[in-house]
Amino acid sequence: MSEKQGHFQRAITLFDAVMIVTGGMIGSGIFIVSTSIARQVGSAGWLLVVWIITGLITLAGAVSYGELSAMFPKVGGQYVYLREAYNKLVAFLYGWSLFTVIQTGVIAAVGVAFARFTGVLFPWFSEQHVLFNVGPLAFTTVQLLAILMIVGLTWINANGVRSGKLISNVFGSTKLVALALLILFGLILGINHEAVQINFTGMWQAASFNDLGQATPLDTWGLIGAIGLAMTGSLFSSDCWNNIGFSGDEIVRPERTIVLSMAIGTAIVTALYLLINVVYLLVLPIPGNPAAAATDVVGRGIMYATNDRVATAVAESMLGRTGAYVMAVLIMISTFGANNGIILSGARAYYAMAKDGLFFPPLARLNRAGVPGVALWTQCAWACLLCLTGSYGELLNYVMFSVILFYVITIIGIFVLRRTRPNAPRPYRAFGYPLVPMFYIVLASAFCAILLFSPATATFSQRGLLLLALGVPVYFVLEKQFNKQLPNDQ
Repeated sequence: MSEKQGHFQRAITLFDAVMIVTGGMIGSGIFIVSTSIARQVGSAGWLLVVWIITGLITLAGAVSYGELSAMFPKVGGQYVYLREAYNKLVAFLYGWSLFTVIQTGVIAAVGVAFARFTGVLFPWFSEQHVLFNVGPLAFTTVQLLAILMIVGLTWINANGVRSGKLISNVFGSTKLVALALLILFGLILGINHEAVQINFTGMWQAASFNDLGQATPLDTWGLIGAIGLAMTGSLFSSDCWNNIGFSGDEIVRPERTIVLSMAIGTAIVTALYLLINVVYLLVLPIPGNPAAAATDVVGRGIMYATNDRVATAVAESMLGRTGAYVMAVLIMISTFGANNGIILSGARAYYAMAKDGLFFPPLARLNRAGVPGVALWTQCAWACLLCLTGSYGELLNYVMFSVILFYVITIIGIFVLRRTRPNAPRPYRAFGYPLVPMFYIVLASAFCAILLFSPATATFSQRGLLLLALGVPVYFVLEKQFNKQLPNDQ
């Protein structure tokens, strides 16, 4: 088979890498999750605090994580860093979680979001439009479109890294320009003085709101817990900044490009996220009426925007119904580009696992286009199955606990490697070491603890831990089964 295989091509430049980072981070979350954040913290000030903390955590993670990506600029990214800092078991547990829920779960969630917003333009795509039932599961037109999108992007990426990066460049740059224009337009023409007065008069009055619009004031500890829960959405929206590391062997000057692209990309996205939330607060009031009588976007406010589509509500407030269509197109572009980068990246980790004899051997082969084709299609199949289960929010809760837990373990790996390999070449050293990496570890660990013990998210987090534990026996079975069946070309 080796003569039919291609080889990795160093085709990803710094610009390409920045587009993959920003494109992967900006998906659907920023256009949706501020509604749930507003309900959990109740005021403009704390809404912005949630996004500021999220930005600081993400930037701290990126500038710390860069040390590992510069030390090990290989295909497989975080899987490789964990293997080198700890051992194959820890690395496999990450890869196992990545395949079963983290990467594929995000692909499914973003695919469903793409299909939902397509429904604004083409109402045939609706979760109420059921094509057929399989037992208790209903197969809707939204799921159909999400699956078609995932399959189509997988096919594009299976045709070579240049095809995948072209999609990232086109859609990534388009969405950045569109977001910047939306922010500029909102700041210049969209200001609603009544909304400004409502939002900023009592901007630090913390409270949580239920689906009926009833408020519960928050004390200090209640506010801390609410901020932690609210960050589930903001961290989800800011995730995938590390995906560029998975493509190490396909990147030009990876020891430099990966670090720079993560730092530049996360800084750009953090700034855009803060500014777009400021626009939300300048155009719409945070409180609103969830009752059916509140049919206009101002009456429903940020908290109760229809289907949580706060960005669509803001655009509609500024431009009327045309604004809703414009925003739907922007979000479709955003989610399409985001899923392209996520699909491109994830398969490289499964390839690295298979090369280590810890996953199915065919996944360790490159196709004639020089990409891990079998790994891409395997990822596609599982992500499509996940599209059939759970809502957007449930997929988000399943993903975030595992994502942040492994980020914490990976950043701790910097300290481990400083002790075990003090003389290893480090083209880049973690910014602000040890304070900045420790800042990330402490805050991210606190977030995981809140998810694990909060009644609202404990079930999902505990299932994530159970899935992780199930990976241990799977590791020993797969290692025994596949370790002697590695491809001949290794």
